[in-house]
Amino acid sequence: MPTLSAPHRSRPLIEDHGLIGSTATGALVHSDGTVNWLCLPRFDSPAVFAALLGTEDHGFWRIGPAADGFPLTADRRRYRDHTMVLEHEWDTPGGSVRVIDFMPLGTTAARIVRIVEGLTGTVEMTSLFCARPGYGATTPLITRTERKGTARLCATVHPDSYWLDGLHHTVTEDGASADFTLTAGESVTFSLTWCTSSNPAPAMRSSRAALNRTAAHWREWASRCTYQGRYREEVLRSALALKSLCHPGGGIVAAPTTSLPEDIGGERNWDYRYTWLRDAALTVTTLARLGYTEEAEAWRDWLLGTLGRDADRRLQIMYGLGGERDLAEGELGHLPGYEGSRPVRIGNGAASQLQLDVPGEVADALLAAENAGLHTSRDADAMLRALARWTEDHWPEPDEGIWEVRGPRRHFVHSKVMAWVAVDRTIALLRRRPSATADELVHWERLRDQIHADVCDKGYDPERNTFTQYYGGQELDASLLLIPQVGFLPPDDKRVIGTIEAIQRELSTEDGFVLRYPTHDESGNNVDGLSGHEGAFLACSFWLADALAMIGRMQEARELFDKLLSLRNDLGLLAEEWDPRLKRQVGNFPQAFSHLALASTALRLTACDAAYLPSQRTMPAGAPPERELGTRTVAGVQ
Repeated sequence: MPTLSAPHRSRPLIEDHGLIGSTATGALVHSDGTVNWLCLPRFDSPAVFAALLGTEDHGFWRIGPAADGFPLTADRRRYRDHTMVLEHEWDTPGGSVRVIDFMPLGTTAARIVRIVEGLTGTVEMTSLFCARPGYGATTPLITRTERKGTARLCATVHPDSYWLDGLHHTVTEDGASADFTLTAGESVTFSLTWCTSSNPAPAMRSSRAALNRTAAHWREWASRCTYQGRYREEVLRSALALKSLCHPGGGIVAAPTTSLPEDIGGERNWDYRYTWLRDAALTVTTLARLGYTEEAEAWRDWLLGTLGRDADRRLQIMYGLGGERDLAEGELGHLPGYEGSRPVRIGNGAASQLQLDVPGEVADALLAAENAGLHTSRDADAMLRALARWTEDHWPEPDEGIWEVRGPRRHFVHSKVMAWVAVDRTIALLRRRPSATADELVHWERLRDQIHADVCDKGYDPERNTFTQYYGGQELDASLLLIPQVGFLPPDDKRVIGTIEAIQRELSTEDGFVLRYPTHDESGNNVDGLSGHEGAFLACSFWLADALAMIGRMQEARELFDKLLSLRNDLGLLAEEWDPRLKRQVGNFPQAFSHLALASTALRLTACDAAYLPSQRTMPAGAPPERELGTRTVAGVQ
């Protein structure tokens, strides 16, 4: 029987994993059947399996064939149609077997279920269970109980307990293991349930019933997607990934992981298990454009509860899933990091940064949700006005910007553009409200015009015919690609075209993908306060495809979009970045920013394809409608 400490595997690639989740938390499952990352009961809880950021000594749970060379990569894996139920299948000399992994939805106890099914012949199987609570720092006390003829193991480190149900596991010094044999038609079920150690043992529940309910829920949710274009399957998979990151309480995490590196072996490792207002707002906007408003309502309620009535005084760029404000950044020195990428961080110091763009994304999301059918709210209107006042007070200041640089604050052009968006969308929404006075609207219109003039005067380089990263600078920034998407300038404006072409020329890799910004100046000096380099940012690359479509370069846009789709793993998932040197995904995984950008660009391409057909008089189902932008409309604006 294989022991828990041997054999050790070579380091798995980030994209070798699939995500299963309950929307309260999620797990990453490797293609060999190993759960390498799991936080219970929430996304931002300490991990009980943290092998992804260390070694197997830091916690894992593997189920697979007990063959020479164990563990074996599955011969096939897939999501069960339009769900987040993950299946792995192995073919062995003795027969074939399937492992079904999922997390039940809507239960009070966080739980992961693994069902093993014999398909053909006879297969010897092994389950290796190595719980290491506290991000792999602690070896739990494991006790055994018997209930209704079923063995239960309980791994406890106060204040948490993890209950393993299923076949008899032999408790070892390292954890627990079980060997079993399956023939065709037989099945075995395992489940791991979290509860506080002071509570009674969680109830044992039917895993088959939970599987049927969970699969049915995901299928019903997916069926409500209004997009029917040529990229429907790709968009649906991205939408399901986004939904998986939407916590039942309304918060939306940027990713379910921490410290997967942007630069392999470097320090660009961040904890993304929190609710960035920007990322959450963009997720809400994308889902609303796909026909979903429940997530928008839950997020709006969460936002109102988090900010209270002091949005203009309590604004942070991110919060915990429960609205926590203290996200102090720390380091886990006992973890060596993914492929030696250190430090491993928990918390995020960027929470205290000034980022002027945030009210713009929030206001845009509120407009998108209302356009999609979300009912109005007086409290939300009060919050909208408060955020507009905050923007009025702060927009002239320098900030850390969308990329959260850890260098000096600057007058970032994207930040100013999004300040304009905040005021513009506020105007659009207030025009629908009888409570808005003419004087109030005139006030906001004047502010909007002032910001617009300031950006065009100080953020544009007429000699190079491009907007720049910050006022007075020479560097470019991929966030400038959003200028036409948010309606700041029309796509046929020469300044917009010049900016798109400059970014394509100066920030593109050999593969045509896009860097966020130059991390080093011409002398090789670091410019963002961090060492090392990073890969091509996938959301920015989708933005370029979007921008190319807007200026009529449809063939280039489609070619780039298809290349980006090819970077997804076999399950349709994307991390934050693509390393053009190593030809692999890097950064936290799966990343909301990448998937929302994929869906938005698919919507754009579908809308532009329709617009170029002379006989097409209406937008296709699921294409973005004309969106109200202050005093004008722009078709298909993100």
